[in-house]
Amino acid sequence: MTTREGRFPEAARFLLRREVLMTIVMLGFLTYLMLSRGVSLLLTIFIDFAIFAIVTLSLNLEVGFSGVSQFGRVIAVIGGGFAVGAIPGRLLALSMGLPAGASYGADAVNYKVVPQLNELLAGSVPLSIAFFIFSLLLAAVAGAAVGWLTSRPAIRLREAYLGISLLAFGDFFMWVGHNWQPLVGGTTAVYVPDPFRVVYAYRFQAVVVTVLIIALLLYYLVERVTRSPFGRTLKMLRDSDVAAGVCGKNIVRVRTQALMLGSALAAVAGGLYVIYTGTCTAIGFSRLTWTFWPWAYMMLGGIGSSAGVMLGVMLLTIMRSMITLYRFQWFGFLLAYGIDPIWLEYTLMGLVIVVAILFMPHGLVPAKVEPILPANRMKRVLSGS
Repeated sequence: MTTREGRFPEAARFLLRREVLMTIVMLGFLTYLMLSRGVSLLLTIFIDFAIFAIVTLSLNLEVGFSGVSQFGRVIAVIGGGFAVGAIPGRLLALSMGLPAGASYGADAVNYKVVPQLNELLAGSVPLSIAFFIFSLLLAAVAGAAVGWLTSRPAIRLREAYLGISLLAFGDFFMWVGHNWQPLVGGTTAVYVPDPFRVVYAYRFQAVVVTVLIIALLLYYLVERVTRSPFGRTLKMLRDSDVAAGVCGKNIVRVRTQALMLGSALAAVAGGLYVIYTGTCTAIGFSRLTWTFWPWAYMMLGGIGSSAGVMLGVMLLTIMRSMITLYRFQWFGFLLAYGIDPIWLEYTLMGLVIVVAILFMPHGLVPAKVEPILPANRMKRVLSGS
């Protein structure tokens, strides 16, 4: 009897933990949305969550663990999106004897070529899988290259100067793609060959499941990296680069590796995004969507906490969906005062973020200081055994 009674307070403490309570609340919202709006809305939330979870995990790796003022997250996302939008389709078109040069980006040519590529992919499962894997690997390589490029100013600049430089980098790449048509169509979007055309009847479901699995695998990868000796080096560099240098760490190399790894992850998200939407357009990669929103997700979840990032992304994704769905129902009365509720999305989301930060300044799941060695091993070391 005593044992059972002793378990109840422990169970109560577990259920009262902030992350557990928020998970229960989010499951309630998801259940309500599924019952009221159908499974398709739930799948849309999941695909948005998965893509932005990858981007925010990569941002947290650079900001929360490495201490880099990364205000140019959109750069790596653009790198991955442009790589997948520009290269794999051209290679496939070249193998079929179709236009694959500069004219591939012209809408009059692209809109005729890509449907033929989709027919080829629809007829071969192995080719579709190989095309998908190659696209993601290409995106990761492009992201790592962008990470190396952005690490050059990161080596020399600090804080605000670095943040402003990375912001400028992001806009530069976006406008290059927007004005140079041969890359990804310029002002008009290019179609992206669809490796999921082979399961056309269930394409949306297949994309959601695939991207969600990739997001969970990358979460596991980030957790392993941050708990490794390399991850501890990143935290040392974040806390004091002087101490890291005194300990013999190559600060330039470690910061470059962190930026390359984070950018590779973000570029994979960019590649997944253009495959999911089926198009790639430069103007779609805005700093609001691909830099500021990931920052909001990370701050809400907890800077330096991978689990917090996942919860923060899911919570804000649900809130954005509910605001979009119900803003006219909740705030339709404002039309009488000349205020259109359609413009309230960003205002209400900003209010949600401000309130959350006021009551939870360290995020949903604050980063915890973890010992280098497990507790039982620490006891053995201290006892001299």
